Amino acid sequence: MTAQRATRGVIFIHSVTPALEPHVEWALSGVLGYEVSIEWTDQPANPMYQRGEYSWTGDIGMGAMLASALNGWEHLRYEITEDGTPQSEGGRWSHTPGLGIFYAQTDLVGNVVIPENRIRAALEETDPVEMRRLLDLALGQAWDDELEPFRYAGAGAPVRWLHRVG
Repeated sequence: MTAQRATRGVIFIHSVTPALEPHVEWALSGVLGYEVSIEWTDQPANPMYQRGEYSWTGDIGMGAMLASALNGWEHLRYEITEDGTPQSEGGRWSHTPGLGIFYAQTDLVGNVVIPENRIRAALEETDPVEMRRLLDLALGQAWDDELEPFRYAGAGAPVRWLHRVG
């Protein structure tokens, strides 16, 4: 990893069974190239699950690789962020067992950026219900709706301070 190609982000594991915790850490370690150890806590939204967060640093594009490494695991809900750099856009990957992965480009403060063509396509709809459906899809609303109870349950989680990369 060079300073010019370095970025950072956060992995939010919103729900995982205790049996999968070491496998999640192993998968993330394999992608990042260094040992990942997550402090697991109870997930108040569902007592059968645990939750955890991990701040990562790596090369630009690492967020996609991390999301791919965790894709499709049963009962695993997660979000991965990758900060933008002067060379790249930021991104957020959201995953739920029922919906799969949603990717959105993000701006400097983490807002979802919708490409112009998706907005134009939605605006061409004469049916306001269909227009709303298309815009909700572009924003990843279904993922936000499913993950929100798990995010809220993590509001009391320990705070980890991020440091500037590079």
